[in-house]
Amino acid sequence: MGNFFENVSLTAMILFILLVVGPVVTVVWLFFYDRGQKQHSILRNFPILGRVRYFLERTGPEFRQYLFSDDNAGKPFSREEYLAMVLPGKYKSNLIGFGSKRDFEEPGYYIKNAMFTKQNEEMRVDNSELVNTRHYVIDDEGLFTRKEHTEEIPALPWLLPEDEAVVIGPDCEHPFRARSLLGQSGMSYGALGKNAITALSKGIGMAKGAWMNTGEGGLSDHHLAGGPEIIAQIGSGLFGFRTEDGEFSIEKVREKAALPNVRAFELKLAQGAKMRGGHVEGAKVTEEIAQIRTVQPYTTINSPNRFNQFSDYPSMFDFISQIREAGGKPVGIKVVIGSKSEADELASWMEKTGKGPDFITVDGSEGGSGATYRDMADSLGLPIKTALTILDDSLREHGVRDRVKIIASGKITTPDKAAVALALGADLVQVARGFMISVGCIMALRCHTNECPAGVATTDESLQKALVVDEKKYRVTNYILTMREGLFRIAAAAGLDSPTQFNRSHLVYMDERGKAHPVHSCREHVSS
Repeated sequence: MGNFFENVSLTAMILFILLVVGPVVTVVWLFFYDRGQKQHSILRNFPILGRVRYFLERTGPEFRQYLFSDDNAGKPFSREEYLAMVLPGKYKSNLIGFGSKRDFEEPGYYIKNAMFTKQNEEMRVDNSELVNTRHYVIDDEGLFTRKEHTEEIPALPWLLPEDEAVVIGPDCEHPFRARSLLGQSGMSYGALGKNAITALSKGIGMAKGAWMNTGEGGLSDHHLAGGPEIIAQIGSGLFGFRTEDGEFSIEKVREKAALPNVRAFELKLAQGAKMRGGHVEGAKVTEEIAQIRTVQPYTTINSPNRFNQFSDYPSMFDFISQIREAGGKPVGIKVVIGSKSEADELASWMEKTGKGPDFITVDGSEGGSGATYRDMADSLGLPIKTALTILDDSLREHGVRDRVKIIASGKITTPDKAAVALALGADLVQVARGFMISVGCIMALRCHTNECPAGVATTDESLQKALVVDEKKYRVTNYILTMREGLFRIAAAAGLDSPTQFNRSHLVYMDERGKAHPVHSCREHVSS
């Protein structure tokens, strides 16, 4: 009995030291340590309160995201916008109840509905070959628990018919026939980890018809894992297309072009979040990534601000022709539009020389990036809606619009936003962060640190384990199918039998006073 009480007393003493004495000693030590340190003025004056302040400052973004910000307030995506990307991927549904949360007092674009809409059987769509995918079904949802399971389902692909595919580079030896109006925008292996790239590749491949843009980090086996159509991007750093000395290699263009999945090449001149070459922290540059990019492993990579191979439109057009002739496949450019005069100059040189890109990817200033500088992301370049109208107008005014396709990119994450982009002048739409979120991104805003908690924007092996490829690939497929179905649904509501028919006549712009304005198009003037 005595031993029992002795053990209880010892246990109580240990607990007392751990729960009372330990914290008191720690607080006292921190008090005097903070008083003596010279780096933080708040901690010198208010040691304990200063620590509390830094704790709240560090955890503030998470608390605001989940508890304090309303559904439409968060940036770069609100909670409502985030869920509009998550739920279609997980549950293959974007149904809502009760009503929209859009602020209808705010200015914005609206799609004109038709008095007599199209029936489903009237739509020009190829749904002949079903897609086998999986989605989640909720069995029971309580306050603290959720029981759900996955089910395999056949799904409609919502592809353009073969004879109505968007043809890029019709005069090339191997044109790119896009039967999906939606593809993945450029995201490099290195900015994203191999699990994320593989899940995207497999999900996009299962969805059929969609394409995957490699980003400027080069083409890897992970991009090819699911057999999707590929747009191989070439950045100013020439990663994947350079020699050991860093010079451009036309032989590597031929190697990539020989792969049947590679449908086109894209020269990245600029990106919405940065008007310069890419940046990857050395911690992300693994041995494999370094080999693909022909750089030193674990060394920070900064691409040149622009290509060293050309410095004006004639030399850029010659470089495009060189790649097109070597690969036999279409070559485009990725740009950010800064002004009408800039777009006019591009179109004018295309008119004068008879040369130029087969497609132009327009990235809006609201576009994202794995790493950039705040000053560039906030203030350089025009947003996608303005940029699209400017470029479309310039190309039409100079009579070269029929030679080039426009791909829109920049926060186009839902079917209605994609429909607006198509109406403003785009032929196709690309999405980046929507796909990131479909594979698990929680918007932790840690993409540049290699510490992504969801295992998406990291090459850290321990963090990447969180991303299970065979589960996330279905979410990618579902996101694509839901986006494409939504585009056809909106087209039917507008009285069109295909979303390829959207133009500016199908839009109105409501100003801050509630007055609706037509969105004028130069197409009518050109045709007349």
